[in-house]
Amino acid sequence: MLLKREHGAEQPHWPLGPFKIRIPFVHYRWEYPEMIQGLIMFVVGLAMIPLLQKYLGMPYEAALAFCVVAGVGYMLPALLGVPLVPGWITPAIPVVILYLQGFEPGPEAIKALFALQIEVFLIFLVLGITGMGNRLVTVIPNSLKSGIIIGAGIAAMMGELKVGGRIDNTPISLIIGSIVSAYVLFSLSFKNIVENNVWAKRISNFGMVPGMILAMLVGWAVGEYPMPDVQWGITNPDFALMWDYLVFSTGMPDASTFMLALPTAVIAYVIAFGDIVVGFTLVKRVDHLREDEKIEEGITRVHLVTAIRNGIHAFFAPWPGLAGPLWTAAHATVAERYALGRKAMDSIYSGGGTFWITGFFALFMLPLVSIFKPVLPIALSLTLVLTAYICIMVGMEELKNSTERGVAGIVAVTLAMPDPKSTVYAVVIGLVLYFLIERSHHIGTRDKEDLSILGDSTADLEAGDTHGRKLPAN
Repeated sequence: MLLKREHGAEQPHWPLGPFKIRIPFVHYRWEYPEMIQGLIMFVVGLAMIPLLQKYLGMPYEAALAFCVVAGVGYMLPALLGVPLVPGWITPAIPVVILYLQGFEPGPEAIKALFALQIEVFLIFLVLGITGMGNRLVTVIPNSLKSGIIIGAGIAAMMGELKVGGRIDNTPISLIIGSIVSAYVLFSLSFKNIVENNVWAKRISNFGMVPGMILAMLVGWAVGEYPMPDVQWGITNPDFALMWDYLVFSTGMPDASTFMLALPTAVIAYVIAFGDIVVGFTLVKRVDHLREDEKIEEGITRVHLVTAIRNGIHAFFAPWPGLAGPLWTAAHATVAERYALGRKAMDSIYSGGGTFWITGFFALFMLPLVSIFKPVLPIALSLTLVLTAYICIMVGMEELKNSTERGVAGIVAVTLAMPDPKSTVYAVVIGLVLYFLIERSHHIGTRDKEDLSILGDSTADLEAGDTHGRKLPAN
């Protein structure tokens, strides 16, 4: 029996320590648009297979078993009370790959990835248990947070646009898919069409799926991707073979490997922290439109659930994408449809929960897996492009004045540099600039926290606009 939510209340759940258990058909209804999206969007999870084969030296069947383990992790946030659609720490993938390139594919790379992922697990766990995650949201300067978000978006986009990237190999399908996906998800003109056209409204319900399908069809039509060899039946992930690619078989990494992994783990957390900010910002953008549901922003719970997922991966499926708190493109799709009202989507949890439960079962549908197998790269590319747009959009929205925009811009450019240590440099530079420029009352005699000669325009000065304070008379 479906438990009904009273107007303005929190979605029904079963309390379990710091978690809130929600099960489909008991605590929320099944959302058919998200089910259809899950049957297609699960292909993005499969896009990790080529990386597993290349950098860990795994055969396809064992890599597919890793994807099943990842599928279990994707279902945990909605089950445990997190209103974000989970995914990878996507912008960190280039940094993780740089780290893995220092190890021989096979046992050495597997041990190195285990060391990295167990450290990411510990970071999230400690910050979750201590509640430090909640404090970081308010303690970290706004310019630094926004700069990290914007820089992660730029880095994701540049990975697609660089020489030798997918824009070189598959330009037609990638450009068309990106344009259509962005138009359906973000275009103001399309939103006006949706209000008056029933077909446009139906298309909008499926988010980035129309763009992804069109990109795949175009890729096949112009020969950028080979035609699929459609097979029938159930997939056969090889869990026995998978065991050979876990630390139980390869052995534990030594202390030096853990030390080498630590900078990358910190970088991954900083980016994931930005994802958390982006995720809850997207929730806030639509929450005020839905007075019927109260959404709890449990930063601590996000940390704990993300820690659990990374712990599972470390021991049972080391994952180059790591386990991140947010799949930005999918979460934006769910949030946009959630904003249409309760008839469109009962709860933010019903959207995310339906999406990934469907995606998990799709992993065993051989016809779907075989159809999408040749076009796995386009699924990853569209996710990175849309992630870039959303990160830049949300990061810019969070900046309150020109001083913050200047600091955030420097942080973003530094973070996007093709250097494994760029995130560390970005954080250090961001903190230094924050104390030197934004917090001017620390080094001067008057409190002009948001005013600097380089930061504010002449027009602002003439208008006496110092962000809520009048300039003192000369």
